[in-house]
Amino acid sequence: MADTSNHTLAVQTHNLDLWYGTFQALYNINSKFKSGIITSLIGPSGCGKTTLLRSINRINERLGYVRISGAIEMFGKNIYDSDVELAQLRKQVGMVFQRPNPLPLSIRDNILFGFNIHEQKERKLSRTQQDELIETSLRQVLLWEKVKDRLGTKATTLSLEEQQKLCIARLIPVQPKVLLMDEPCSALDPKGTEAVEELIWELRGNYTIIIVTHNMAQARRASDECIFMLMGKMIEHTKTEDMFVSPKMKETSDYIEGRYG
Repeated sequence: MADTSNHTLAVQTHNLDLWYGTFQALYNINSKFKSGIITSLIGPSGCGKTTLLRSINRINERLGYVRISGAIEMFGKNIYDSDVELAQLRKQVGMVFQRPNPLPLSIRDNILFGFNIHEQKERKLSRTQQDELIETSLRQVLLWEKVKDRLGTKATTLSLEEQQKLCIARLIPVQPKVLLMDEPCSALDPKGTEAVEELIWELRGNYTIIIVTHNMAQARRASDECIFMLMGKMIEHTKTEDMFVSPKMKETSDYIEGRYG
């Protein structure tokens, strides 16, 4: 694992509380996510991992009964400030879901989709430039050699592993700074999981990656730092190797050793 002590902060939460109606899902979360590394969020089901992840691009707000207090800063700017546009925020923060969700369009059109929404007004691309952007994006996710001769075929014909890689590739033309991944391998078989984990590891450095996983072996393999959550609270945040070898908190130790969750 790389030394992460000198990394700048990409995302920071301050006294973050979140309620779904009357149910409080997050309690006073103060977290720091460093730039250019992979941070995994682990903990039992219902502990607040996905809620915290989805707060970072304000996707929770789609639910009318969500209430939030506290602050989330991205590169020093509070994302809840009145001058923050959701479209601009979500351009900076890409999201990858549990199950691949390619659009029922060609592979080519999937790659260009986000660019056409967010960037087309600012940057018009020629056909040659579009082709270069598609190739660059697919190469970054290690998919180019497999699909370069069938860019016109529907993305939904790809294997689940390939679809998930394509969903990551679809984010690249928009040039996000942060990638949020909500159990990105949960729908994949072991071989597909290994391939996507390798891809995520390749992307670190270029992106700040925050990944929710229920798979502790995956967290140990594929993250630099790890946050353990329990019942809406952040219990421990440390280097991944330290958490799994010598956790500081009893609750963390109990979870890692399988005593609950």
